[in-house]
Amino acid sequence: MNWELWQWALAVGGALAIGVAKTGIGGLGMLAVVIFANLMPAKQSAGFVLPMLVMADVVAVLSYRRHAQWSLLWKLFPWTALGVFLGFLAMGRIDNQQAGLLIGVIVLGLVVLHLVRKSRQKSDEPEHAAWFAPTIGVLAGFTTLVANAAGPLMAIYLLAMRLPKMEYMGTGAWYFLLMNLFKVPFMMNLGLVDAASFKGNLLLLPAVLAGTIIGRIVLKKIDQKLFETLALVLALAAGINLLYKSWGG
Repeated sequence: MNWELWQWALAVGGALAIGVAKTGIGGLGMLAVVIFANLMPAKQSAGFVLPMLVMADVVAVLSYRRHAQWSLLWKLFPWTALGVFLGFLAMGRIDNQQAGLLIGVIVLGLVVLHLVRKSRQKSDEPEHAAWFAPTIGVLAGFTTLVANAAGPLMAIYLLAMRLPKMEYMGTGAWYFLLMNLFKVPFMMNLGLVDAASFKGNLLLLPAVLAGTIIGRIVLKKIDQKLFETLALVLALAAGINLLYKSWGG
């Protein structure tokens, strides 16, 4: 990795964002995706970021494991595995522009769907059709394999379940750890995770861990309503950014 100093500075910023996203404000994960996609080819960046995501996921699980809502996770896991497999098949058949366009449309569509459903829902209890969890699971698995971009989709799912912020973080932590570990063999098969990329991850590990500490501090100070608003706004911004980049912005 023959990066210049400014590129290493950007990479450290991206690693910090990964840590903060996993233990504080999940939407910041898309910032890391964008940073690393601008430091290297998009497909290569998807593999490069994966070990850092796993490292941060471990810290998040250790921090919030007791708050996970497993009933919500079991509804997603089989469908996520299918989505990862479909993403693996698609990785060699679509280019970066097509992937970004597809993911951007999916994210924005689900944000709009969430807002419409929320405006029409009268009860305090979440009610969702049988297709909701399978759809989110498949799309999250597909987008995470192609671009590490499942964060906005998971944010929409957890917000739709009306989880308090600690349950939101605990459920998301376990989901992403297990999903990212499941992805590793696929990414290695594609040649996107190797010894060289893992070495780069080790160099950035201190920044990832520092980010997880910052994230825990931020989460304690932020109230529930602001937390939900930030999660939704960042998901929306991520979708718009993907569309903008895909259309040659």
